[in-house]
Parts: sequence; C-alpha cells; structure tokens
Amino acid sequence: MEDPEFTDVIENITVPAGRNVKLACSVKNLGSYKVAWMHFEQSAILTVHNHVITRNPRISVTHDKHDKHKTWFLHITNVQEEDKGRYMCQINTVTAKTQFGYLHVVVPPNIDDSVSSSDVIVREGANVTLRCKATGSPPPSIKWKRDDNTKIAVTRNNSVVLEWEGDVLTLSRVSRYDMGAYLCIATNGVPPSVSKRIKVSVDFPPMLWITHQLVGIPVGYNVTLECNIEAHPTSLNYWTRENDQMIHDSQKYK
Repeated sequence: MEDPEFTDVIENITVPAGRNVKLACSVKNLGSYKVAWMHFEQSAILTVHNHVITRNPRISVTHDKHDKHKTWFLHITNVQEEDKGRYMCQINTVTAKTQFGYLHVVVPPNIDDSVSSSDVIVREGANVTLRCKATGSPPPSIKWKRDDNTKIAVTRNNSVVLEWEGDVLTLSRVSRYDMGAYLCIATNGVPPSVSKRIKVSVDFPPMLWITHQLVGIPVGYNVTLECNIEAHPTSLNYWTRENDQMIHDSQKYK
C-alpha cells in the first residue's frame, strides 16, 4: 500500500458572519488511516473520520464516496467571528501528515450606543465632544458629517470641513450655527454601512431686531408692526405699550 497523501490544498475562505461554510481536505490512498479536522488556534479536535468530537452543534463532517481519492468536508453553519482562524486537516500516519486552511470571518459594522454619544443640549459658547464607537471585522473606520451637508467647524487647527474622520468629534465654543444633526457613519468594506444621528441643540438668549423703527400711518388706517426674534429654546413673545401691560387680541389688536 502506498502512504496516504494530500492531493490538493485547503482553500482559504472569507465569509460574512451568519453564512454557512465548507472546508475541503482531499486525500488519496487513505486505506485504514483516519482523517481528523482541528481548529488550530483553539487547540480543539473537531472531527475524526465520520464522528464529530466537538460539542459545537454547528459543526458536521461528510466525505465523498470514492475509494482511492476521498475529500473530507468540514461544515460550519451560521459562522461566527470566533470561528475564524487556521483549520488543520490531519492524517494519523506514524508521523502525522497535516495541512492548513484559513477561515476569515468578516462582520459588518455595528455602532455601540452604550459608549456612543446621544443628543446633547449646551449653552452657546460651551464645548461639545461627540463620541461614536463601532464594532466589526475588520475594525470599522468612523467619519462625521452634518445631516444638511453644511460644513463642520472642528476644534483642531480651527478648520472647517465637510467631513471629519475619527471616533471623536470636538466642537469648541459652539454657536447657534453649529446647532443641528450630526451623522456618525461606520464602514469597514462589509455591507451595510451604519450611521447614528446625534442632535446638537444650542441654547442662547433672545436676540431682537426690527425692520422699521418708525412707522407712519394716516388716522383710521390699519398698520402692522414687525419684530424679529432669534432664540433657543423658542422664546415667549408679547407686545406692550408704555404701561408695560400685555396687549391681548381684541377688535383693535391682533
């Protein structure tokens, strides 16, 4: 009898988490020897011949029916990130024969809300730091942009940019013009990308201006007086005359 030999390499496989995968180990002249599959990094024996050794219910083993050449298939269902690593196919000859294949498991990004910022309310002139943490494999990159595509006034170098890269965005001495929704976008090349919308509200006292300080009108005519107000939160606005009494809706005033 000739010694058993591998007839092909184990292909390296890249698979998204949640999919099923099949690793193939091809052998000739196996005779009475046995083929085993192992997870090298975990030092775990998975299968020997037709038997599954591991208690992992997602692992199974099959082989084709040829006599001289057989291919042993290791099946992993619902692949998880911990399944990644080197898989060893071994023939139990006197000096064991082994070969390896690598399983890469990629995971789409996921933003971790527990360590990421939520909506914030600050006074005008204060500093704001927004954080966005994401998991995934490979590790995701983070970029920030404003929901309305206006520019971001970032602290570093006092620069104004459309996008900012990094998991921390710092805004110094915020003004009312910094108010709005900011998007944290996580990508790692594995679809889909994910985003989190963080609303920044900036409180500032009322500011008033009038278009016409003096309005002339003939007796008996109607007139409209205008007063423009900018404030956050929305201010309570009312009109008075010299007596400081609030003017209410009536036949004369609206």
